[in-house]
Formats: sequence, structure tokens, C-alpha cells
Amino acid sequence: MHRLDAARLYRLALEKAPAGARLHAVAEEGVPLRDVADAIGHGLGVPVTAIPAREADEHFGWLALFTTLDAPASSALTRKLLDWHPDRPGLIADLNAGHYFTG
Repeated sequence: MHRLDAARLYRLALEKAPAGARLHAVAEEGVPLRDVADAIGHGLGVPVTAIPAREADEHFGWLALFTTLDAPASSALTRKLLDWHPDRPGLIADLNAGHYFTG
């Protein structure tokens, strides 16, 4: 999620969310990790290769659990409750813009 969409959601949460509300700051659903890795690899100018799932533990160490976990999240209720509509570039578009990989 773009930082400006997140900032707007935090403001709305402070101003409008009822006490105890559970909010999900998800601008996009179902972005594959492979797409994220490809965008980062492209931005850094390094090759990205797939590995078999059975090699994830060895390759990623303790992060393997997170790289193989399918944990879908939705902000549908948050959007409805707070009338929040993320309008900034999505994760892959933002990564492909290249500004994270300069300097």
C-alpha cells in the first residue's frame, strides 16, 4: 500500500473508527510474492529465479514461513466503515516507478 493511502487511513481511523474496531489497511489483494520479487530484482538490476517450495526453508531461513504462507486479507469492511478508497499506485506499479532504487 502506498504510504499516502496508509496515512489517510490512519487519519480516518483516528477520526471516525469506533473504539475497538478492527481495521485492515490493504489497498490490493492477492499480489503474488513472485511479482514483488521480480519488481525488486528489476529495480536493483539483479536476476530473480524461482526455487522449489521444498527449498524455501534452506533459502529463506526463518522467513520461509512467511514466504510460503497464503494469508489473504481484505479491506472491504474498512473501506465501507470509513469510506476509504486507496487511490495511489499499487505495490508493483510503485516499485516499478524506480524511486526506491535510486541514490
